[in-house]
Amino acid sequence: MSLIVSISGIRGTIGGKQGDNLTPAEVMRFSAAYAKWLRQKTKKEKPKVVVGRDARISGEMVDRLVQGTLLSLGCEVIDIGLATTPTTEIAVIHERADGGIIITASHNPAEWNALKLLNDRGEFIDQQDIEVILKYYDSFSDIEFNDVQNLGILLEGIDYVYRHVDLIAALDLVDVEEIKERKFTVAVDCINSVGAIAIPVLLKKLGIDKIIEINCVPNGLFAHNPEPLEQNLTDLMQVVREKGADVGFAVDPDVDRLAIISEDGTYFGEEYTLVAVADYVLQYTPGTTVSNLSSSRALKDITHKYGQEYHASAVGELNVVKKMKEVQAVIGGEGNGGIIYPELHYGRDALVGIALFLSYMARSGMKPSQIRGLYTHYHMAKKKAHLHGIKFQEVIDRIIGHYSGKAQINTTDGLKLDFEDGWVHIRKSNTEPIVRVYSEAQTKERANELADEIINQFFKS
Repeated sequence: MSLIVSISGIRGTIGGKQGDNLTPAEVMRFSAAYAKWLRQKTKKEKPKVVVGRDARISGEMVDRLVQGTLLSLGCEVIDIGLATTPTTEIAVIHERADGGIIITASHNPAEWNALKLLNDRGEFIDQQDIEVILKYYDSFSDIEFNDVQNLGILLEGIDYVYRHVDLIAALDLVDVEEIKERKFTVAVDCINSVGAIAIPVLLKKLGIDKIIEINCVPNGLFAHNPEPLEQNLTDLMQVVREKGADVGFAVDPDVDRLAIISEDGTYFGEEYTLVAVADYVLQYTPGTTVSNLSSSRALKDITHKYGQEYHASAVGELNVVKKMKEVQAVIGGEGNGGIIYPELHYGRDALVGIALFLSYMARSGMKPSQIRGLYTHYHMAKKKAHLHGIKFQEVIDRIIGHYSGKAQINTTDGLKLDFEDGWVHIRKSNTEPIVRVYSEAQTKERANELADEIINQFFKS
């Protein structure tokens, strides 16, 4: 399997098994290519780079390789250690750095790791810059490393978790006093990664005294599949129900995705994290919203309820951010629990999502299950398919030919087919060597039918 290189970073598996591909040599080559790109782009001999990582087992090893390579090319490295992805993004901004590298494979299992590459705004670099870095990667033997008199400088960053949390608490729509007054009991599942460092600090800052922690040791030993989906959060659901918590929160290993558990122990729905937070934000700051083409129609519904405009982007945080800036959105994100709140920064951030959702609960007096009941109940099927040696575009062309005149066709990102009673989105994954086939309808049966029809007709060998 080849390394997965996209706007979501350079991602692969680590270990001694055949097929593992994110080797130390590959880490060094990509780090060197990034450093050369940064030097060319900034015209600086010693560009400043922030480096942070999640707690997965391979993190320290990869971290040392990345930092050593950056130093060998003269970079000034700000090491912030164990930190969430949004914390690292904020650190780039506040350090006035030229770029950043986040060492995390996000929701992928423990054997995966990745380098997420940032620009000077603390945002993912775009495809054009990825192509330049790949060119430098391919010509690695031509990269000139610095002599011993001109190596970079390694600096230890301040504890950016506290700065991140302070910025969140200072937001106008984060009502610390009202949250404190409500005396909520909050349960959290931090998957034994960096959420275990950041989330308790955030909750205490918000005046939450009763915190029930599970999987909150940042040792990288993931207690379950790290993707915060319903089937992976049964322990948290049980704890919320049995301990009488007012709400439960779960995050992925780098804390850019947020899942909510209602007070009755039911799964709020990853697609509805963004919907609920957007509902709260729109009540006080009406404006445009954005999500990607694979996200639920429910955000469009709630946006139109307030008489505002909704826009869809291609999948990927970079694409959502670009669209948000283009239309000056007040809130946006992705249906996988990714909240992007521009008042703080342009990056998916589970910490600000937690603060805004608790503020919604506190100001409205509603329980999570009551908030969830406000929205149209759509069902989504999220499935995978394999190309079996067929070119992706050839499959897309066949699907378009079959559905022409039967559905609205959107080719912004792969292919989206919009029907009166639902939609299907087919696209190559940015993070796995698969094709994603997502569908949505008002019944589970119809959602599955829409996705299965595409998979069975066009992706079976």
